[in-house]
Amino acid sequence: MKNIFILFLGFIFSSHFLLSPLNKKSVDKDSTNSVTISFVGDLMCHSPQFQFAQISKDSFDFKPVFREVKKYLTKADLTIGNLETTISGKENRYSGYPLFNSPDEYIDALKDAGFDILLTANNHSLDRGKRGVLRTLEMIKKNGMESIGSYNSQRDRDSIRVFDIKGIKIAVLAYTYGLNGNYIAKNEKFLVNVIDTALIKQDILNARNQNADIVLVYFHFGNEYQRKPSSFQKEIVKYAIDCGADLIIGSHPHVIQPIEYFSSNKNKIGEGIIAYSLGNFISNQRWRYSDTGVILTLSLRKNFSTGEIKLANVEILPTWIYKGKIENKDQFVILPADSTTVNSLPNYFTESDKTKFLQAEKDTRIILETIQNDSQKSLNKKQE
Repeated sequence: MKNIFILFLGFIFSSHFLLSPLNKKSVDKDSTNSVTISFVGDLMCHSPQFQFAQISKDSFDFKPVFREVKKYLTKADLTIGNLETTISGKENRYSGYPLFNSPDEYIDALKDAGFDILLTANNHSLDRGKRGVLRTLEMIKKNGMESIGSYNSQRDRDSIRVFDIKGIKIAVLAYTYGLNGNYIAKNEKFLVNVIDTALIKQDILNARNQNADIVLVYFHFGNEYQRKPSSFQKEIVKYAIDCGADLIIGSHPHVIQPIEYFSSNKNKIGEGIIAYSLGNFISNQRWRYSDTGVILTLSLRKNFSTGEIKLANVEILPTWIYKGKIENKDQFVILPADSTTVNSLPNYFTESDKTKFLQAEKDTRIILETIQNDSQKSLNKKQE
């Protein structure tokens, strides 16, 4: 879904955003249709990233970072990533960890790369206070994307975003485990969604009341750099499933965690997906496991005659973050860690780069093989 607009439907009677693609095709109600959603993990912007992207005193270009993966991101009907920085303006000084503030051009590059939705509920959402939250939302909207997880009013927060793509309605919800100790006034709790079981339950119910075919719940949670989900992650995921969530995507650990199928009779999809953490899509974290991520692409198919909707296909593309010189210029570049790249490594790789890349590909292959094996078992079971 690369061009979207918002239709305000019955706003007085229900807080409901219905977002539809400008190029939406009419749907034969006796037919089936499919949509694809691509997810990536954390979109960080540490100081070396904006330093490498600087082309003049007040100008930056982050677009080259995404050049090798853009074709994958633009191919999906809907592309989603976790924006783990703020866009608070140059007057507030650009900075990386621990209080992030990135140039406006970062958002422009994400739009150019193919992103449609940026998730904004994470522990860095309030790094620059309320003003940072509001300006980040403003810049996302200005660049033609949608934000989910932080809001500019209570009415905005209570408005469930439902994306209508080819006749399939997808609700997207987002929550974070915390805000790094930053305080939100009681009358401004709407600014960022913090994980709250009562809130999650009500939001999922509201999404269903708006006839959502799919309810996607995003959680920013877990323990950093741990490759297995914590007990809290498992508990809150189970709770969301029991409330009717169809798909659950996670981030925060900055490393890839397991991707699993689940079955439930409380949602519409029946068999859904849990991705506890998709790792870092782009960051300056350079140690093993933190320099890798995945592009997770899900295909959903709906039968408009029966109303049945199913998870039809799962694709996982491992990625690795290159940091080094290309044509004598310092650059970050996200590379697909697939067989094509493995068999033809870039000529700008050093021996150290080759070793790290191949190790990253090997580390993520296990997750790929696991989900593929589970997918084949599920397919065989359906065909019996």
